[in-house]
Amino acid sequence: MCLKSFLSFAAMENEVRDRIIVGSDELFMRLGIKSVTMDDIASHLSISKKTIYQHFKDKNELVIAVSKVHMETDQCEVLEISNVSDNAVQELYFISLYIRKHMLKMNPSILFDLKKYHPKAWDLFKEHQRNCIYKTVVANIERGKKEGSFREEVNPEILAVLRMNSIEIGFDPSIYPSSKFNLLEVQMQLFDHFVHGIVTAKGLKQLEQYVKDNQ
Repeated sequence: MCLKSFLSFAAMENEVRDRIIVGSDELFMRLGIKSVTMDDIASHLSISKKTIYQHFKDKNELVIAVSKVHMETDQCEVLEISNVSDNAVQELYFISLYIRKHMLKMNPSILFDLKKYHPKAWDLFKEHQRNCIYKTVVANIERGKKEGSFREEVNPEILAVLRMNSIEIGFDPSIYPSSKFNLLEVQMQLFDHFVHGIVTAKGLKQLEQYVKDNQ
């Protein structure tokens, strides 16, 4: 095989692999991880199960690949929100919109499935919490304190740990069973409680204005 043909074949193979990851992510988000089979993924993508196994040795490896891409994308989007925000309060408002958008299409069992059945992927999520969520919250609070929008006495590291764990708690079916609670409402209530616990009068006024301007 000549180099040109090889590169074309490699690109096509990568395209198939990427398509499998994207399609699997769509199903996992909508139905949860445990309930989705390799047959479901093959049917969803209109490909053979054999094609999937050419790229991933088993479902666990696929879940790990999906988790990596999902978390890398999440990190990029959160960083972009921080970069385009005029101030810390606007950053939180944009993040609330981001949460709402993603929670609308997310199955409540997804983190539980990850933790119980895919420990390596769960470790990736915990690393994502430390390297993305925790650091983002700390930076946002420090920014808000300098701008006078967040209370001076707030400890960024303590509140970042609280915020990090409140996200996880919101997915815990033993605390918020899906039969009684809506995932989106739970996560938005927890986020709203966090925000109102750190803003000053100035910050609250800014937040209310952003909400009003975008209604």
